[in-house]
Amino acid sequence: MIRLKAPQWTVFRSDARFRILVAGRRFGKTYLALTELCQAAWKPGRLVWYVGPTYKQAKRIAWKPLKEMTRPYWARQPNETDLRIELITGGTIGLRGADNYDSLRGDGLDFLVLDEYASIARQAWPEVLRPALADKQGRALFIGTPRGYDHFYDLYQKAQSQAHWATFQFTTEEGGNVSGDELKSATHELDERTYRQEFQASFENLTAGLVYYAFDRTRNVEPLRYNPRSPLFWSLDFNVNPMCSVIGQREGDNVYVLDELALPDSNTWAACEAFLGRIGRWSSLSPYTTHIQVYGDATGQGRHTAASRTDWQIVRDFFKRYPYRVSFHLASSNPPVKDRVNCVNAMLHNQAGERRLRIDSGAKQLILDFERVHWKCDLNGNTLADIDKSDPQRSHVSDALGYMIAQEFGMRGKYGEMRGLLQ
Repeated sequence: MIRLKAPQWTVFRSDARFRILVAGRRFGKTYLALTELCQAAWKPGRLVWYVGPTYKQAKRIAWKPLKEMTRPYWARQPNETDLRIELITGGTIGLRGADNYDSLRGDGLDFLVLDEYASIARQAWPEVLRPALADKQGRALFIGTPRGYDHFYDLYQKAQSQAHWATFQFTTEEGGNVSGDELKSATHELDERTYRQEFQASFENLTAGLVYYAFDRTRNVEPLRYNPRSPLFWSLDFNVNPMCSVIGQREGDNVYVLDELALPDSNTWAACEAFLGRIGRWSSLSPYTTHIQVYGDATGQGRHTAASRTDWQIVRDFFKRYPYRVSFHLASSNPPVKDRVNCVNAMLHNQAGERRLRIDSGAKQLILDFERVHWKCDLNGNTLADIDKSDPQRSHVSDALGYMIAQEFGMRGKYGEMRGLLQ
């Protein structure tokens, strides 16, 4: 039995030919989409499509639940290669990916769902999918969570003044699938803008201008003192010039950056030597100084800067010479840049109003990164989801810190797919 909640019913009952649903994570967008597909395909000769950003995403997100929903009504076994289900009523439901949208030309459609429309190529709708609806006067449902002021935002704004279009906007809370406790937990894990985008379905400009927009020199910077009751962490970025790293301590959900290293034209072994020199001032204060937690750039496991040894092999070999208890906390691969940045912004200032990242005033390069690093733009001035590294002095110290924060405070996917977004 198919059961829709009140906000889903509002969208389902609309008789507008083209509908746009902007909703927060875990609202129930995909379930609504599959329900709409089943209804649209129920009559003989009907052809309806679910289109995701890529073929793999469409299959991963919708194929299994669609088969479960339609199983009693199969005319024959679903086509696992073409991702097609033929119903006993004579209608057909197909799953498609927009990663090669030119291949979608040719079929006339009665109904179409475009899921996560912000991640679908801008040209796919006007050039290929809209014409596919023309001969049958087919209908379309666009669904997704915002991703800044992009083509999804443009379509949403334009639709509000066009005939035959209807727009809907609901928060995660209104969807009723995520508990209040989970949403409260998310306010501590995400910065304000990301929370509004992902859970309140707000169009936010997360990629314009400053990368670390949550940083405030008057609130995130203060003189810090080494805590003899906590171990040190060291997090590295393996850029050669400068080679950068940060030294700090983690206490519960708070991170304190005590110092930084920005070494011109250096190498990994020299960075290790410089690190030991910096922490020497604390070595007599507590036995905890001998416990060092190491984080950093996962690409260092494949990058060679000396003979045939990788950067991380050099770090491991270095510490074997000294009586330190070193633990390595390395991911198998680096997170998407946008995800890492989101984690840092959430530590600088989250939706709950907390600032859980403090930087000592002596970490001058890190402070400059937070105040000056921008997103890269293309030739037309459009903001990209990559950091502008045109200034060789900028971004490397903040990258080093970001690896540690993403490793320890990264989103774990419990609220649904959180894009990397970046993206």
